[in-house]
Amino acid sequence: MKNLILLLVVTVLFSCSKDSTKYTLSGTARGVDDGTKVMVYAISDNQTKVLDTLTISNEKFSGTFDIIEEASINYLVVNNSSILFFPENDDLTATIYKDSIQSSFITGNQQNDNYRSFNQKLKYFINKKTENSQAYQKAAKNQDSETARKIQQDNVLLTQKESIYKNKFIKENPNSLFALMLVSEMLNSKQINAVEAGKLVEGFNPKIAENSIAKEIKEIAKNIKNSDVGGKAPAFSAKTPEGKDLALADIMGKYTIIDFWASWCRPCRAENPNVVRVYEEFHDKGLNIISVSLDKAGQESRWKQAIEQDKMDWHHVSNLKGWKEPIAKQYSVRSIPATFLIDENGIIVAKNLRGPALGKKIGELLNQ
Repeated sequence: MKNLILLLVVTVLFSCSKDSTKYTLSGTARGVDDGTKVMVYAISDNQTKVLDTLTISNEKFSGTFDIIEEASINYLVVNNSSILFFPENDDLTATIYKDSIQSSFITGNQQNDNYRSFNQKLKYFINKKTENSQAYQKAAKNQDSETARKIQQDNVLLTQKESIYKNKFIKENPNSLFALMLVSEMLNSKQINAVEAGKLVEGFNPKIAENSIAKEIKEIAKNIKNSDVGGKAPAFSAKTPEGKDLALADIMGKYTIIDFWASWCRPCRAENPNVVRVYEEFHDKGLNIISVSLDKAGQESRWKQAIEQDKMDWHHVSNLKGWKEPIAKQYSVRSIPATFLIDENGIIVAKNLRGPALGKKIGELLNQ
């Protein structure tokens, strides 16, 4: 009986020995000099903060950190190189290589283990593409068109396999913040569209789905449905260069171009003369234009000057928030110039028409 009580006491003491509100990050830094600092950062709501500064001694370092409930991203910085990791409730182990920071890794929970596995697989695709690129250049130099064609075909298949692997990884890791980051990266690089990204986000568990990245993807997916051809153009209002409020509903004609641009955007400025010609030709027949600038605070004078220089004699608005322009987000604008052509009922009938295609489409519509 005494032995049983002693065993229970030892068990309780042992189970309570680890603070359940903290986790430890221990690391081995192979070849890194004593005294080298390891900065530990956290990213939350797009803000970066320093959690601690650790010091390497005898190729070792260690620190203890608070466990937080929400999914989060942390990273180490050693000799100006960063190593990403995902803290949870478990203690973590870092392995750092002085001469190969890219090969360094952190393990200790499922997220970090899967993240490492993903990176190892991705290196295969990257290396294979590099090999193909070198082989293609050699074939092109030797004017070996048949080999060059086969390499191009191989690259297409390789890209498809990479995309399949990424989608599979996302679906198999609904508890992974990194998998969510991967959805965002694929959306930004146009490997998937916003609707596909929205469907992938629906597969994540509630904890991950509440992350700001997931919310942004959902918002983009929602907006793109409204901003596609056949959708109802989202209503908006903003300040004119003169500081007055102007709404889309106030200026609509038989057809209206919603034009997203910026004074600093060279492709936009190059396209402006074409838009001016279209406006001058069709304005009297019922065409209106409202341009939404992605200039930012402090660029107001440049915005006004560009309007005058480019002879953009139509309606203009902007919140002067750059890429955070709320109207651009409503229309899922991710690059400029971007245009939306809407009819008198606010239905989007065409988008992103440039050059002769813009005037041709408007001419067809107004001459029907």
